[in-house]
Amino acid sequence: MRLTDDERAMLDGAEGEAVAAAMDLLVRYGEVLGAERLVDTDNVCGANLFGSRHSLVCGSPTPDAAFSEHSLDAPTVLTIPPVKAQSYQLIGPMDTEHWQVQGLPQAEHDEIMASERYNAEHGIHLLNTCTPYQVGNVPLKGEHCAWMESSAVVYVNSVLGARTNVEGRESTGAAMLTGKIPYWGLHLDGNRHGTHLVEVGVPVTSNRDWGLLGYWIGEQVPEEAIPVVDGITATPDLVRLKHFGAAAASSGGVEMYHVPGITAEARTVEEALAGRAPQVRLRYGAAERQEAYEHLNATATDTDVDLVMIGCPHATLGQIRDVVRLLEGRRVHDGTELWVFTPRALRHVAEQNGYAQALADAGALLMSDTCPAIGQFLPNGTRVVATDSAKQVHYLPAIMGVQGLFGTLAECVDAAVTGTWRGDAP
Repeated sequence: MRLTDDERAMLDGAEGEAVAAAMDLLVRYGEVLGAERLVDTDNVCGANLFGSRHSLVCGSPTPDAAFSEHSLDAPTVLTIPPVKAQSYQLIGPMDTEHWQVQGLPQAEHDEIMASERYNAEHGIHLLNTCTPYQVGNVPLKGEHCAWMESSAVVYVNSVLGARTNVEGRESTGAAMLTGKIPYWGLHLDGNRHGTHLVEVGVPVTSNRDWGLLGYWIGEQVPEEAIPVVDGITATPDLVRLKHFGAAAASSGGVEMYHVPGITAEARTVEEALAGRAPQVRLRYGAAERQEAYEHLNATATDTDVDLVMIGCPHATLGQIRDVVRLLEGRRVHDGTELWVFTPRALRHVAEQNGYAQALADAGALLMSDTCPAIGQFLPNGTRVVATDSAKQVHYLPAIMGVQGLFGTLAECVDAAVTGTWRGDAP
């Protein structure tokens, strides 16, 4: 790998042992990937909150030890300096306000809060969300980033035209300290063109429609494929593209897509494909939509719903408002929980707007910073979960051993109020 003078100096220890270890990690990582060089980045999103699960690995670590072990894969404890790049904490394991609802003991809460303080002291911005682009981190077209979180990566690559691969905790930790990331994959112009053409033959308008389409596409295309979605007749909003990308990244490995005339880098199908014929043509119609719906609901045999989960990826203010409106004059059923998840910053606005209180008055709860899949928590005795998220219904049955039901937001709120799933196939 070719290194610049400043990169060589970091590797040689000019900025301390931690930066040298970070640069060594990036060089080894880049060489395995076949990258010829590194690229500057000033936009890094990683996961550096540590609790008892991490302590078990490190013994009884100091915060420096935890960062050294888990974020740099270093064999010794290093003194971690303030981060060099603009750095952001992604979704974590704990809601800082409603941690007791998660069933966390006081000691776990205290350990995670200490980790938060450590990150803040080192200059890491505590967004604590899987959707940084909703709360201030909106990279520009062409900007080189280093992000974790598959649903966020596919969004910024596709909708915004920024450039990142799906990074890990170690590579983002190293990028925070160096402002560098290997120049490969979706950082390169030639790797961002469409490969598979998906011809859509049914209307795709609602959030559920976009989730089903994304889930089906993710199942059909191989890793590293870039689908080009043709036949969309109604312009989607942020929420629909958020659901679409999250679904495609969950059922498959989609990190980027093009919707000609809508996403950042393709005005036409021909431009999306760079003038080449697609490797594969796929057609999405009524049968394929039904196939995706049945797959997403395949784990559910019961209709008594214990938990309704909204906000994967984290909900917008508009989604929170929609839940409040659907609940107006109604109350969550005894024995059923309704949890809505949003970024911490948006929860604050939702509280100012009265949405949080309206949810509480109806027996629901507005949460932030985490989700049931990441935090691995559910109400005691939960057997059946309903959600409007293809991503959450894909992961929760596997992670938590529950049944999952997927449907519209209205169907989910109805299930929360009645305690019974009455959703219909599209």
